[in-house]
Amino acid sequence: MTASLLNPAMPTGGSRSHGPGRSHGTAPVAPLAAVASRPLTLVPPAQTEGLLQVHTAPFRGSFSGVFSQALRSAGLGSRVLISQFLKGGVDQGLERSLWLCGRLQWLRPAFPACLSEPAAAEPEGPGAEEQEAVLEVWGYTRRQLLDGAVDLMVLDELGLAIALGYLPAAEVEATLEQRPAHLDVILTGPAMPASLLAMADQVTQLRRNC
Repeated sequence: MTASLLNPAMPTGGSRSHGPGRSHGTAPVAPLAAVASRPLTLVPPAQTEGLLQVHTAPFRGSFSGVFSQALRSAGLGSRVLISQFLKGGVDQGLERSLWLCGRLQWLRPAFPACLSEPAAAEPEGPGAEEQEAVLEVWGYTRRQLLDGAVDLMVLDELGLAIALGYLPAAEVEATLEQRPAHLDVILTGPAMPASLLAMADQVTQLRRNC
């Protein structure tokens, strides 16, 4: 069966008469209605709001994946600060922080080893220098956060530094509450206070298969 599409306004048989200047077999086309023109305006994209994320694990292993993310962000043009509060090393400290990709600053306290013991009970007692070094890293990190100087901030073992008494919990929480809207903050480490977990927009927990 063959179907044909016909214009119902046109006769289906016999000869067709055509006016002057009109081609054979072409029906007249009515002009399109005029459309009122409206000025085009560009709508600015909505500003992305930064998130407070927590990556935690019962073992010291939550930092490596976040470090890869931070390095990738710096390579794409973001300003990044990584502060590790309990990991020292040779030639560390604020004056000798490491820079990667020209935009990622990697900061550790100025002492030769990692900290796993509680902070010094006395200002002049054993461990006082280590506590001062941790507070130096925190003071710089806090200023960078409040000033909105970076786009992404990774705070490694922040919760453990609070639990061991190296950092004041109330000041840390108040600082995170005042973070600029554009700033992404990622907390990593094996210990995280319930108050910080309650503040987080996203919590990721790593587990090992038994």
